[in-house]
Amino acid sequence: MYNRFLFYSSHQLFDKRFYPLYKRVRDSQWFTHKRLRLYQESQLRKMISFAYSYVPYYHQLFDRLNIKIGDIQSMDDLPKIPVLTKTIIKDNWESLKPKNINNIKYYSNYTGGTTGTPLKYRLDHYNRLLGLVLLYRGWGYAGYKLGDKTVFLGGDSIDINQKSIFSKKLHEIGRNVRKLSSFDMSSEEMKGYTKTINSFKPKFIRGYASAIYFYCNWIKNNRISVFKPQVVITTSDKLYDYMRLEIEDTLQCKVFDTYGLNDGGLGAYECFQHKGLHIDTERSFLEVVDNNDIQLKNGKGKVLATSLYNYSLPFIRYETGDLAESYEGKCDCGRGSKILKQVTGRTVDVFITPENKYVHGWYFLYLFWKYGKNIKEYQINQISKNDILIKLVLEPSFDHTVLNTIENHIRLKSQKWKVEFKYMDKIKRTETGKFKFISNDYLTFKNEN
Repeated sequence: MYNRFLFYSSHQLFDKRFYPLYKRVRDSQWFTHKRLRLYQESQLRKMISFAYSYVPYYHQLFDRLNIKIGDIQSMDDLPKIPVLTKTIIKDNWESLKPKNINNIKYYSNYTGGTTGTPLKYRLDHYNRLLGLVLLYRGWGYAGYKLGDKTVFLGGDSIDINQKSIFSKKLHEIGRNVRKLSSFDMSSEEMKGYTKTINSFKPKFIRGYASAIYFYCNWIKNNRISVFKPQVVITTSDKLYDYMRLEIEDTLQCKVFDTYGLNDGGLGAYECFQHKGLHIDTERSFLEVVDNNDIQLKNGKGKVLATSLYNYSLPFIRYETGDLAESYEGKCDCGRGSKILKQVTGRTVDVFITPENKYVHGWYFLYLFWKYGKNIKEYQINQISKNDILIKLVLEPSFDHTVLNTIENHIRLKSQKWKVEFKYMDKIKRTETGKFKFISNDYLTFKNEN
């Protein structure tokens, strides 16, 4: 039987602040909305003061727009500050570096985002720790307790692919988890996944919504017997109603959806009421805005993130590339946090090889994260079972030999795939200013209705 002491010990070794911080956020989920809001705004004022005092980009921006530190007292004042985009971050990378950066402990990280524009960013050590404890608290809305057996089915965004087998095993033992990759979902691999699940007997399965949905399809179509977890937690891509029904019917358990954005520090989690996703307040502030960047209390719009603790790179009104629907009402569960009714624009397609093997779209995303230097934008589309079309908007300094490396990695999934690169001046957006950077015209999901 797994010793929960091992779970606590591994996390305390990672950071001795882990468990005290976890207990704090576990308690704060029951605070009133007013109390949570006062905390947010107190931390916001500290972040605004820091940004003006130490970050050249914000100092110059505030002076140019005649914004005083005292002008930003509450979340309602945020629209006075222009939206921060990935392009702005790239173009102002040095001026967004705090003058006291050498005194800040931080990690360097990368994100692709739903617009297909890779982004390098910095993440404070404490901010990362806060994100971890809030993640565990969010799973707790579905009944999770620290150390519960969990199987992950996903990719790098939920830490599936470690640098070595040793580090993966160490991570699995310390957190009482098993990790399965959504990048390889052939029948043989899914048989192996089933064997792992049946022997490990997890209480929770967490992963990409589309990956778990396809796995459940495979189970049902092949009449496979699999251990039934108590809960499935979905993340990363959009959970459609038909996916939820299929997963719940196949695994005979409830599905809880989540939303997370590490660069902006956002998190939102579904509770047993299933009326929406409770928005974390301790790490960031989430805005849903219209096309004029005006905050919406109810309605669909763009998601902006303001990080409250990421001093190494302050994300203030950061345009995430996601679309969501806000909701002013309260949840009957008793938690004081506001609710995100749904995330409406975060879908990643699954590709199918000529050999009838499923490959999650995030596989292509990670290729461009790794090899996408001097690629402004990209869009990947499966136009037939055998044909992959990749549209590229390139910087003049782009090294074209990198395309051979990308193509070789794609062929590792199928030697029969024909890959075509098409150079573009720009990639067409939708009316909301987005484009679907990974899409599949050959293999289409069922209609949501």
